[in-house]
Amino acid sequence: MALNIAIVGMGGIGNVHAGVYQKHPECAIVAVCDAIKEKADQAAQRYNCRAFYSIKDMLTSGLTIDVASVCTAGKENGGDHYEPTMELLNAGLAVLGEKPISNEIPKAREMVALAKKKNLRYGINLNHRFTPAAIRAKEWVDQGRLGELNIINMTMWINNPNESSPHFHMRALHPHSIDVMRYYCGDVAKVQAFFKKGKGRTIWSNVQVNMLFTNEVTGHLTGSYDAGGSYGLETCEVVGSNGRFVLREACEHLTFFPRFSRETETYDYLGGMMSFGETFGSRIGRWIDQNLQQVRPEEIDAKAEDALKAQLIIEAAIESWETGKVITVANV
Repeated sequence: MALNIAIVGMGGIGNVHAGVYQKHPECAIVAVCDAIKEKADQAAQRYNCRAFYSIKDMLTSGLTIDVASVCTAGKENGGDHYEPTMELLNAGLAVLGEKPISNEIPKAREMVALAKKKNLRYGINLNHRFTPAAIRAKEWVDQGRLGELNIINMTMWINNPNESSPHFHMRALHPHSIDVMRYYCGDVAKVQAFFKKGKGRTIWSNVQVNMLFTNEVTGHLTGSYDAGGSYGLETCEVVGSNGRFVLREACEHLTFFPRFSRETETYDYLGGMMSFGETFGSRIGRWIDQNLQQVRPEEIDAKAEDALKAQLIIEAAIESWETGKVITVANV
């Protein structure tokens, strides 16, 4: 079985998706779509496929399409995801969307509900959980090596000078960090958040979020668009009754610290993954494999419902800051 691929939105991320599909022996890119004609035409030439300037034209062209990537951008990096995703799902196509799924919760709910109604695979590019190091750490958690989980600390920050809506930083960056936290510790019940505008900023570019998970794990997220540099962009620490692990740079360094011994274990560049840029291939590769295997929609790794849950936590954090209260996270 081979997959015929369409890609919607041919900016930088759309071309990243295309590069992964192009290298896969069981994928054929048959269509690219962008409202900007020049982008679509250039991509069609690059990937030797047909160019379209609307999804409607693409869907009525007679082409056989199995899977579509939605790589549009828009407000807060997710404002343009809703309409193309709804069109593609209504046409019966499996969809891999970019994060955030949508920063408008009613629209995100509609997208998830439509995929469920039509029994379609719908995933989101939450690529930080797909590194070999992150997967190894998850195996430790699932095997009980850490014992009973108590604490998770997550730091994610980058230098991003862009100014957009007031909560651009929280909504555009932290679907990733929150998804990783949920990957290890499950659903979040309550949040309390504090925001700060960086020097010269008009947006809330720094955040600290306290979380209480439904399993009583306590968590903390530190995020910023005013920090980082050449190293130290992402660190995740999970602490249990028998030990803890620290995962640095999403994929580069993983260390296990037993509680009652000094004999630590460190793994560098597991699976040969050297840098964050390689995580796109890992995530999209998993998406391809799960479609080739025709897994049930509810078995998709980093499915759209996971992305919706992350957005609900983000919106609860914003509400906490605006009201000065501890906020109970809404149910899906």
